[in-house]
Amino acid sequence: MSATATDVLIVGGGGAGCSTALHLAKRGVRCILLERGQIGGQASGVNYGGVRQQGRHPAELPLARRSRDIWARLPELIGTDCEFEVTGHLKLARNEAEEADLIAYLDVAKANGLPLIMIGGNAIHQQYPWLGPDVVAGSFAPDDGAANPRLLSPALARAARDAGADIREFTPVGKLAHDGTQFIVTSGEQEFRARYLVNTAGYWGSAVAKAFGEQVPVSPLNPNMLVTEPLPYFITPNLGVVGGDVYLRQIRRGNVIFGGGRGHSDPDVPSSRPSPEASYVVMAKALQLVPQLAGVQVIRSWTGIDGETPDDIPVIGLSRTTPGLFHAFGFSGHGFQLGPAVGAIMSELVLDGHTDVPLEPFRIDRFAADQSFNQQGQRHDASHHA
Repeated sequence: MSATATDVLIVGGGGAGCSTALHLAKRGVRCILLERGQIGGQASGVNYGGVRQQGRHPAELPLARRSRDIWARLPELIGTDCEFEVTGHLKLARNEAEEADLIAYLDVAKANGLPLIMIGGNAIHQQYPWLGPDVVAGSFAPDDGAANPRLLSPALARAARDAGADIREFTPVGKLAHDGTQFIVTSGEQEFRARYLVNTAGYWGSAVAKAFGEQVPVSPLNPNMLVTEPLPYFITPNLGVVGGDVYLRQIRRGNVIFGGGRGHSDPDVPSSRPSPEASYVVMAKALQLVPQLAGVQVIRSWTGIDGETPDDIPVIGLSRTTPGLFHAFGFSGHGFQLGPAVGAIMSELVLDGHTDVPLEPFRIDRFAADQSFNQQGQRHDASHHA
């Protein structure tokens, strides 16, 4: 078996992993990234593409704020903007209880420096006359927007390669071990050794953690996504709703991208497919928001595999069992916007031993500490889009 030595091994080639490789390589650190399939082939590439801060769990907001700064600098960092556009994110309420949720979130946003504009029932229909009559209010985040999820991870990987990182696709990980001084990871007849290991393996991140004695309950999450034929461009903001059961945006080419509900998957293969039943349900919800979409052709549907934790926020930070091991997985359907900053943070943890983003809520041992935790999860908001 041939052995390859490096400084840092990264397992998982989504946005977080590729950003980690880029930030490490830019600081002159040797790193090898191992991806079982194609770069961005799962959660990072199949999501809705929302670059959204509004509506996040309060623990995620500092991370989202830092990532938003990186999104603004993507062209200088990786040579492309990945079709990122600041359209604003309009989160809609369809009844009084949902409107109360939007109002309550204003304080969370203010505490984190996130500007939001509350829009009442009369004003929202004046500003957005194409909204359906069920909409009673909205909260507008002017700094939010959307990007093309198929572009981000490959662009980060290209930039990482240009900076000196070794990015290996179609390299599934077999054995994972630590011999007391370094990590030993096998893939087929190849062996990789490094002092540090960064786990950005998405749904499969829990299996990596388990190899080092850390148990995290992660279930597969399969966002059910659809896209329509091109239409005249009229939906400017990225649309969400309280509860997250439908999300919708229109791109400049005219296609309307929308999603809601869950597809099906077998992570062991891995394979995934969208759900016709979920698609019919979310089509009806989309029509409720934008009646003008009646009769429009849906031309494609898809899904992929993400990892969902019981409390709906990721695991980020250092291992509690193994020095030199760092985790960033379980983003629960909303990691696309966070990916660029997660990579920067991982590089800082590895090289500097600290970062400026509070990571305490994301500790890997938070589940072990409370055995009575409801395994069905305690959702802050089921907004399972990026």
